[in-house]
Amino acid sequence: MSSTVAKLRSKNLLKNSPKFLESNIQYEVIMGSVAYGVSNDTSDMDIYGFAIPMKTDIFPHLAGEIVGFDEPKQRFEQFQQHHIKAPSAMGGRGREYDICIYSITKYFRLLMDNNPNIVDSLFVPRNCILHTTPIGEKVRENRHLFLHKGCWAKFKGYAYSQMHKLKTKEPIGSRKAILETYGYDVKFAYHVVRLLLEVEQLLLEGDLQLNRHAEQLKSVRRGDWSLYELEEFVASKENALEQLFLKSILPDKPDKTPIKQLLIECLEMHYGSLEGAIHLDKSEIRQALEQIQTLTGRLINSI
Repeated sequence: MSSTVAKLRSKNLLKNSPKFLESNIQYEVIMGSVAYGVSNDTSDMDIYGFAIPMKTDIFPHLAGEIVGFDEPKQRFEQFQQHHIKAPSAMGGRGREYDICIYSITKYFRLLMDNNPNIVDSLFVPRNCILHTTPIGEKVRENRHLFLHKGCWAKFKGYAYSQMHKLKTKEPIGSRKAILETYGYDVKFAYHVVRLLLEVEQLLLEGDLQLNRHAEQLKSVRRGDWSLYELEEFVASKENALEQLFLKSILPDKPDKTPIKQLLIECLEMHYGSLEGAIHLDKSEIRQALEQIQTLTGRLINSI
């Protein structure tokens, strides 16, 4: 299964994408309204994913670089390109892409930080996965390893950012028409509600189903809510979530040991043996495997 990045590159639609990228993408998904169940229109596609770069990008010492002494070489962290127009797509109707592909190491770091966009990308419905490999599947299967109580601060921060934009950002283009129709920007409002409902799931269940509240989110996008109703929802939800945070089943912070072991296993699946590249104490390996097995057992028992 060819990745979307590879397809776009074959049509010369990507600018300055690294040569290694198209054959090293491990996971690629549709984000945005399609993933949240509020739209079936795929004419615009927000695509997130991760790739594994050259081995010396992750282990620069293998190329002779002494960290802190040599001038650091430019290493791949992410590739982004927006408003990629593919006029021949969808039977000639055209399609526009926004692409964001991360290095696996940065992707793991953002997951550990519980960055909302990146967490969402790992919990999209199966039909939103455009491209995956055994490595991509391995990360997805272990996605609950990354969740912790820090999600509340992150998701709340993103929600408040959207609320601030709703109240202060000068609308341009199609956003002007939205403001004139509804009296406020319902797209920003929809993201506020979505983020708060998502973090509620995470804190309460330790899991995330992105399209669970699709009908409620559609009502916000339709302008069924007044600005007063939105503000009341945010205030009441914040109070409830503060209490839920205290009682959440999630750990206080991410456990780096099993996450690091998962990363190493993924890199070994891609590169082969990492002997000479990294040293991990055997006790750490054993502890990580035991934690992964314990978590897997809990998930199976909860199904």
